[in-house]
Amino acid sequence: MPFVPAAPREWITFPDPVDPDHEIRADLSFLLSGWSCIFGHGCQGITGDAEVGCCSHGAFFTDAADEKRVRSAARELTPLDWQRHGRRTLVEVDELDGEPARRTATADGACIYANRSDHPGGAGCALHALALRTGRHPLELKPDVCWQVPISRSEEVHEDGSRTTTITEFSRRSWGEGGADLHWWCTESKAAHRGKKALFETYAAELVALIGDAAYAELVQLCRLRRKGRPPKLPLI
Repeated sequence: MPFVPAAPREWITFPDPVDPDHEIRADLSFLLSGWSCIFGHGCQGITGDAEVGCCSHGAFFTDAADEKRVRSAARELTPLDWQRHGRRTLVEVDELDGEPARRTATADGACIYANRSDHPGGAGCALHALALRTGRHPLELKPDVCWQVPISRSEEVHEDGSRTTTITEFSRRSWGEGGADLHWWCTESKAAHRGKKALFETYAAELVALIGDAAYAELVQLCRLRRKGRPPKLPLI
């Protein structure tokens, strides 16, 4: 499937209230959208397998801490949480951007934590199920890339030492060259943009984890102003 042409976007850039050398560049168009995950309710999966959604290839770990957190969570899984309970090989080495990288192991065409519909506990991520069962937020247990999707965060460090963090949609292009071959991708589908609340509200915990409490609070105010049709006032120089 070819890439969907990029639609016009509205962006806002603002300083981090707690760090004068840090600015946030946010995709208002996406954050104000009604995107919501429709796994099990219309998701077609990136390989055409709706049972595993976007979990077909395993998740690359961002760093050693990410892997350690997931390994720790795996030790808590029960047979009801996890269809492959008892599996010993949890990590595989694959290639990412031409370099060896560690990711969750796969089995039968999906991440080992992806339960199928014939599992007594139901289809879906075993780590997500554990989080819900124990009253924790899924971002505390799942790989970074999994809880961040469909949000993409990138960071640019400038010559003067300041940095810019960009928050936008994890699009088909975000998958790299393989994105063009995806069977389906949720952020392109109208079916996944019918939420009653805006993404900046429903993904509060994830956004706080990505940019911090103070920057998120500022982002909320800017999003609410824009939703009311009132552009934010810029300081006079």
